[in-house]
Amino acid sequence: MAQEQLWSTPLEQRIEQRDAELSKRRRKLLSSIVESAQDTYFLSSREMARRYGVDAATIVRTIQALGYQQYSDFISDLRSHFVTRITPYRMMRSAAQGGGSVEGHIQNSLEMDRANFESLCEHMRPAQFIELARRLDKAQEIVVVGADLAYSLAWFLAYGLSWLGLRAEAPIASSGNLHHRVRTLGPRDILIAISFGRCLRATVEAARIAREVGAWTFAITDAHDSPLAKTCAEHWMISVTNPTFNGSYVAPMAALNALHVAYAHSKSKRALERLKKMDREEEVAGRWYGPAMLPAPQPARPSRGRGPAGSGNGRK
Repeated sequence: MAQEQLWSTPLEQRIEQRDAELSKRRRKLLSSIVESAQDTYFLSSREMARRYGVDAATIVRTIQALGYQQYSDFISDLRSHFVTRITPYRMMRSAAQGGGSVEGHIQNSLEMDRANFESLCEHMRPAQFIELARRLDKAQEIVVVGADLAYSLAWFLAYGLSWLGLRAEAPIASSGNLHHRVRTLGPRDILIAISFGRCLRATVEAARIAREVGAWTFAITDAHDSPLAKTCAEHWMISVTNPTFNGSYVAPMAALNALHVAYAHSKSKRALERLKKMDREEEVAGRWYGPAMLPAPQPARPSRGRGPAGSGNGRK
């Protein structure tokens, strides 16, 4: 029971704690709001009231019954609940039930991608990237963990850091392989774990094991109270909200790019030396594609028995 409580969202915990005190009507209203979190987490109190056919005062009194002093605090927890509990099926179902054209869904997807990126720019300070870059520089080894689609992010981050001279890798994300690799870490090493929503078990377990063996752990996730954020020492919260079955990696990719830039420019002399050496090696190895050399043009051969056109020596 204690373990189940640990992984409940703050909103679920409040509802469970106050359940006996809630009237049947309030319990039903809260259930409807939470069940449709993907459609309600961004609504004002008046918009919420119109959606459920009650007045705004009823909404406010209901959330106060859960112990919230401000409506904004309730909405914050509702959003965290949404990103932690949403599934691809429920997200796609909600978008499909809303109707609209294919073109409209595409436009909505692009607008949400832009909103995620703008949120990253608004809430993430350059100092946060610099601080993490400096910590990475002191690490003996860096292991970046991401499973399923998030493995693409893990591989991208590790690849960029290794280019800049750090000992970074993104191991294949099977549970057994991750556990064996993570158990080799020590106090001078760092594990970066990437997972969103409810978070994949393999990634959370890898972070937990890394902490047990003394490595410093850092999470990239989309909620302050996600299982991964709770497991790691520190974390970044980056939105991947998208109206279709898949999360959007626009904002996480931008953050990883910024981290690469932070490390490269905080250690610019070392980075330039490293990149210059790699440029030379790749040029010698012929890594980059170039068009095949064309044969040199042959000189024209003089014609036999015929004079130049118009000379009168040739037949017409």
